[in-house]
Amino acid sequence: MNTSNSPRMMASETTPLVPAGASKKPKTPLPKLQIGILMTLLLAEPIASTSIFPYINQLIRELGIARGNDAAVGYYAGIIESLFFVAQGLTVLRWSRLSDRIGRKPVLLIGLSGACISMLCFGLSTTFWSLVISRCMCGFLNGNVGVMKTMMGELTDSTNMAQAFALFPIVWCIGGFFGPLMGGTLARPQDHWPVLFANPFWGKYPYFLPCAVAACLFGLALFVMSILLEETLSTKRRPKLTSTTLGVSSGEPLAQQSMADMPLRSLLTPTVVIPIANYAMLAFLDVSFRALLPLFFSTPTYLGGLGFAPSSIGPWLALFGIMDGVFQALFFAKIVDRFGPKRVFCISVSCFAPVMVMFPIMSWLVSARGGVDHTITFALLCQVVLIVIWDMAFGIAFMFITASAPTNTVLGAINGLGQTSSSMSRAIGPALATSLFAVSKERNLLAGNAVYVVFIMLAGALRWLGSQLPDEVQDRDE
Repeated sequence: MNTSNSPRMMASETTPLVPAGASKKPKTPLPKLQIGILMTLLLAEPIASTSIFPYINQLIRELGIARGNDAAVGYYAGIIESLFFVAQGLTVLRWSRLSDRIGRKPVLLIGLSGACISMLCFGLSTTFWSLVISRCMCGFLNGNVGVMKTMMGELTDSTNMAQAFALFPIVWCIGGFFGPLMGGTLARPQDHWPVLFANPFWGKYPYFLPCAVAACLFGLALFVMSILLEETLSTKRRPKLTSTTLGVSSGEPLAQQSMADMPLRSLLTPTVVIPIANYAMLAFLDVSFRALLPLFFSTPTYLGGLGFAPSSIGPWLALFGIMDGVFQALFFAKIVDRFGPKRVFCISVSCFAPVMVMFPIMSWLVSARGGVDHTITFALLCQVVLIVIWDMAFGIAFMFITASAPTNTVLGAINGLGQTSSSMSRAIGPALATSLFAVSKERNLLAGNAVYVVFIMLAGALRWLGSQLPDEVQDRDE
């Protein structure tokens, strides 16, 4: 027996097929300029959408829509907040699929223009139906968020996706800080600065100023986009945008490009449906909480709320936003890299039930202590901490949805499906949450706390859905 080759054979049999350290690919550098521009455009969205929260309940009371019934304000506030998402849910998939054909920038141009005009109309509204029309117009013309997620997917790969998609909740949190702060501060300017806003116009349209500022932000976003943002769709982009910049192959086969026109039904595989279902439920619970929070703040204490004025609601909502944004910016990518996206997602969504429990606790404290004091402040701060952890789930959901697309040519369609499901969830959420709140208080169901019990049970359903996600985020070409 010849053993001359045995050392070589032994070495080859004991040497790992994949060298140590090669299991993790090196991180691809992010195209910082393009992502920075994209996030600047995105920032206008949450600022505009959350700026109405501090004063929407007061606006409904002043317009006489609720006919003096404070407990019924929640019904109408929920309807107005939901209309945008109903309209968006009906059209966002069409905008996303259109962006797969004509490019991302033209669709963003239409969306930003529509949002700008609709905010001006909202500020000039003096009836319930004018509020309805302005919110619907904003939703019908707005496919921005889905297109922006698609562009982010085209600018990244699996090695830097967590770092990039962490920016979405950060920007929304920054917008969630400045939006309510702007809305609460600039609403009714004739009361705060009577010398500067003495014109009768401000008495007739007391909430036009925050809407006008939001419209200006959309105008600025339009200007920045038209000059600096580059197209990312492979069939429409300029030659100077290389495949390295976009994280896609320049030699994309024609067969792959034809996938942009494939039927939607063929995309509805478990790999795609499970992340979208998680995102839909996540969006539903989150927007329900966002609608309940200012309603709980503004509801009189005898009905189980805190009785805050709009000027107090704005800073509290801003605090929720800024604490969330700081945490996501500093720790999200590191936590996901260390513990894995699925585990972090499951931990995050588990925090929603305690968030709901804090509401009846605060109601009881106000009743027991005869008003709002430092104990309520401490309870609100605990709720902030829980929401910060909860919000990590959004960045992870975006990662799973983006990774589920088989190729970049259907990435717009996949994100459109995700945004459609999210929009419909966000459409149902505010109306359902605020209506349940109103019914719970009017009929004293479970001592006025039935609404919170319902959402705690739904949070359990989301926790189960999260367990169905894949263990890791994969590249689309893997």
